[in-house]
Amino acid sequence: MRSKVARTSIEATFVRAEESSRPDRLFDDPFAPLFVAAAEQDRTEAEDEAAATWKKILAFNVVIRTRFFDEYLLAATEAGCRQVVLVGAGLDTRAFRLDWPSGIRLFELDLGDTLGFKNEILEKAGAQPRCARTTLVTDLREDGWPTRLTEAGYDTALPTAWLVEGVLGYLTSEEAARLLGTIGELSAASSRISFEHANLSSGSAFLAEAKAVPALAEIAAMAKGGLGEKTLPWLGDNGWDAVLHDRADLAVSYGRQAMGRSNGGLITAVRR
Repeated sequence: MRSKVARTSIEATFVRAEESSRPDRLFDDPFAPLFVAAAEQDRTEAEDEAAATWKKILAFNVVIRTRFFDEYLLAATEAGCRQVVLVGAGLDTRAFRLDWPSGIRLFELDLGDTLGFKNEILEKAGAQPRCARTTLVTDLREDGWPTRLTEAGYDTALPTAWLVEGVLGYLTSEEAARLLGTIGELSAASSRISFEHANLSSGSAFLAEAKAVPALAEIAAMAKGGLGEKTLPWLGDNGWDAVLHDRADLAVSYGRQAMGRSNGGLITAVRR
């Protein structure tokens, strides 16, 4: 888990482990504590009030998006999507912890250090997936991953539920459009996609404030903004009917108090 991107997966896993320990948890990831214990990375306490506040905001975002994406995936599979593709799967263990309908084929795409670490810990724990699970070491900025996905058994004729959880904000506008365009080409009618939508452009006040906090500067510097404000129009122009779900409203619906700088929401879209 040496790359900067892989380390962000560990940070999210800390959050899922803490949430899973709460009596009023919004989800349960029983494997998150195993990853936390095995990671050669300490989570230092926030050094000042600003850092502590920002870490609470980012943790809030991870918790709300995890609950939302869990519900999205189960609803999509109940609606007829028999394939699931987790693009940038990270260390979340949805293949193992969600109650999938029978006959689901799930593909996890991520970098080698993330998937290698994840599979090693899960194998040691004797974890068994609740669906047919395939992992593919993938750099999404390279061209060959769609071919490798189909060679692994992905069927372009079947409706698919795609989850691009925390990836797009780390891509440029051109890279994000290319990735989403490729997903569209691989998606049959009635396929679905969901991902996080936030203003992380170079002029974003949210991002500028995050970069000013030393504890967050390294991760914040990785943000490239994705499609930003062009996301919803781009989806509409490229064969998707999209809806933006406000993160603060979702938090209230889950019985949690919204935090003032949650910055954006979560998009779901259906392929026409």
